[in-house]
Amino acid sequence: MNILCVIDDLGSGGAQRQLVELARGFTHLGHSVVFLTYHPASFYYSYLNELGIPIKYINSSNYLTRIIKMRHFIRRGRYNAVISFLEGSNFICEVASLPKKKWSLVVGERSSKPEIKRSIKLILYRWFHFLADYIVANSHANIDLVRSVNPLLNSGKCKVIYNMVDFNTWSPSETYVPRNNGKLKLVVAASHQKLKNLIGLIKAVVLLEPYEKAALEIDWYGDRIIEPFFDESFIQAQKIIKENHLENIFSFYPAVKDLNVKIQNSDVLGLFSFYEGFPNVVCEGMACAKPIICSEVSDLPAFFDYDKNLLFNPLKSDSINKTLKYIISLSDQQLISIGEINRTMANEYFYKEDIIDQYLKLLS
Repeated sequence: MNILCVIDDLGSGGAQRQLVELARGFTHLGHSVVFLTYHPASFYYSYLNELGIPIKYINSSNYLTRIIKMRHFIRRGRYNAVISFLEGSNFICEVASLPKKKWSLVVGERSSKPEIKRSIKLILYRWFHFLADYIVANSHANIDLVRSVNPLLNSGKCKVIYNMVDFNTWSPSETYVPRNNGKLKLVVAASHQKLKNLIGLIKAVVLLEPYEKAALEIDWYGDRIIEPFFDESFIQAQKIIKENHLENIFSFYPAVKDLNVKIQNSDVLGLFSFYEGFPNVVCEGMACAKPIICSEVSDLPAFFDYDKNLLFNPLKSDSINKTLKYIISLSDQQLISIGEINRTMANEYFYKEDIIDQYLKLLS
């Protein structure tokens, strides 16, 4: 098949990572793949170039002009299938289907943000899903949200396919030693914006006892640790850290391509977001046999119901604090045992080849 992958940009986000890995899988199976984007972020450019996957960038700041140019590109491309991720890209691909199309179209919902229920524009995007052959989300919670704003959407067109994980890359390290430097290393991989809830985590750490603070270090990897910032939350967070003398606990790094190594060398992976689709980093942390502490969002409560102490309400710092206390209190063997449970679940739900096959069946 000739497959076109459409997304807003090729930055370091989770949706981008999933679509890039899907494209890689399609290519390895002999399919021809092209990427189409309209924002300049280029984190995955070199990776796709190494794979020999062409990238077409539509450069237009005018929204209407952009839609027209992208529609023209899609319709004249003679593609057998188009797959898009994220609402803006989905909308453009669905508009490109009018008045009719000769390709299959699979659109990917990747966000569970509450604004979907309140924004006329975001609701309208979901009503254009009638023009897609399938709507795929990476969680049941996300599908439920889409159908709540478009109740007439055929349930047979709505599919849940969890995130894929390459188990050759994301696997336990044979040299891992728990608490290697005497401290519990908590790794977070998320961009620096308000919804990722860095401030909530900091406030929870403030509530820890002195001996608990001394036993903890947090490494956060993510975009926008320098200007231009997503919003003011990272600046505010730095101020709170300084005021409470937490500089020895928190370290911040840009997004990295060897995140698997950082996670392999960690003791725990954390996710503190107010909402998510289904986070890539949780899937990858599970594949690396790491304990996960996370917000009660998306389908995560169903995955971690074997130990509810690992879950917290992201709106309440005392709830996050309770989970931090719990994970710090665990022995090395308990941490390893929880990680082994997660690795087993990852094998069941996130196996890369199975997920690529599920997408190909929809596209064909």
